[in-house]
Amino acid sequence: MALSAPIFMLKRKAKLMSRRDKMKLGDALDRVARAEGYNAWSHLAGSIGTDGRTQDLAQLARFVAGETVLIGARPGQGKTLFGLRLLIAAAKTGRTGAFFTLDYTQRDFDARLSRLGTNRDQLGPDFAFHDSDGINADYIIAALAEAGAGSIGVIDYLQLLDQRRDNPPLQDQIAALKAFARSSGVILVFISQIDRMFDDSGRTLPDLSDIRLPNHLDLQLFDKFVFLNAGETGFRDAA
Repeated sequence: MALSAPIFMLKRKAKLMSRRDKMKLGDALDRVARAEGYNAWSHLAGSIGTDGRTQDLAQLARFVAGETVLIGARPGQGKTLFGLRLLIAAAKTGRTGAFFTLDYTQRDFDARLSRLGTNRDQLGPDFAFHDSDGINADYIIAALAEAGAGSIGVIDYLQLLDQRRDNPPLQDQIAALKAFARSSGVILVFISQIDRMFDDSGRTLPDLSDIRLPNHLDLQLFDKFVFLNAGETGFRDAA
């Protein structure tokens, strides 16, 4: 679907609308996206063609073998699409990819890929989709045991690893996954919820203090963080 203007102009339009109508920037972006025929801004951003693919490759290049990465955003801001675009970019460079989800069905996953103009077959013969209720650190490590350095595992999402009482504490799971990433060279990307209080903070992007953690987790176990909000993306390394 062709846009009525370049995406940077649509962002500018949303910012002007936000100031004029005294509305949140995210709501203004969604209104602009709906006028372009999309359900939300994250869907519009995910539909961008060749330039978007080039950007995805550039973002993938920010991460090096063996790193653990956290992607944090409020609902509807594109955090899952960001993870999927990393998998698509990885496939284009011949890397193995896997998506682990305790939230999506296969139909949900395929629908998201379709919005990005691709499908599971195009993710390569070694791509794997996992939606088992038994997903935890041990499951992920076993599934990626034969993956080579630079392969990508996307976990959707961090907090659900902490949901089952028979799983080890989240701190222990992430520590085990970090050790696995370091030893194997696999890049592990965790999609994370952000506390709803951020919506009233007045800040442009979330930060570490906004990550929703029902139980203890040392955030130093992550090497990099990516925060998304209202069409903006912020990268930061662990302190």
